[in-house]
Amino acid sequence: MNPEQNKTAAHFRSLHTSQKPLALSNAWDVASAVITEAAGAPAVATTSAGVAWSLGMPDGDRLDRERAVAVIASIVDAVKVPVTADIEGGYSETLEGIARTVADILEAGAVGINMEDGSRDPEEFCARISAARDAARQAGKDLFINARTDVFLAGAGTVQQQIAEALARAEKYVEAGADGIFVPGASDADTVAALTAGISIPVNVMVGAGSLSVSELGRLGVSRVSLGSSVAQAAYAVAQRAAEELNTEGTYNAVGEAIDYGSLNGLFASSK
Repeated sequence: MNPEQNKTAAHFRSLHTSQKPLALSNAWDVASAVITEAAGAPAVATTSAGVAWSLGMPDGDRLDRERAVAVIASIVDAVKVPVTADIEGGYSETLEGIARTVADILEAGAVGINMEDGSRDPEEFCARISAARDAARQAGKDLFINARTDVFLAGAGTVQQQIAEALARAEKYVEAGADGIFVPGASDADTVAALTAGISIPVNVMVGAGSLSVSELGRLGVSRVSLGSSVAQAAYAVAQRAAEELNTEGTYNAVGEAIDYGSLNGLFASSK
């Protein structure tokens, strides 16, 4: 048992409140994590898509456990705030493998995970959540399990049917050991309000350009908001624009708003 890590985990758990929702600008490497912390973030969450892309892999349960855990460990070592790791489906097709992933993530120092149901049967996903919870208990460590349901991303049926399905899945996931429910794709006020009213644990929604503000979502009962892969996508968009501009126009406007070299370099001189 690691008392300090469990203390960090308890603090991370306490940040989930609709009075002041936990706002997460997801990172994918040490640099993005250190920048996020320096901007005042109370915690760092990873984006599995961003991590995969940075390692030359596509998103979607294609990354192997070892490389994913190595990134998490490097981020935990670089920041002082709590770190929660997006582990997709668990980086394994077996419950034993999922337990190993969670054990390794905890050993790396993370205090939370995101795990997604994707196209999986809800009962199978419940078994994955239970395996993760059992692994945390076995390690003697607190772990905030944020269970993601992709009902709205799949887009099947009417909005009311999607709400009903999300609520039914959330109930199962809570029973399996989830501490939070992540519902990406739910964005309008009525839908979000229906979800928070029907889910007994903290609700996390994904945000981006045009979304309701953090305070507005808090008033609707949301306890956690995440930018997901959009920050990584925006960063890579700058790289794409800079390269295209350089090679077509021979100009450099795309890098006009770059972080000052000294300021960026200084973040690492003073990092953990």
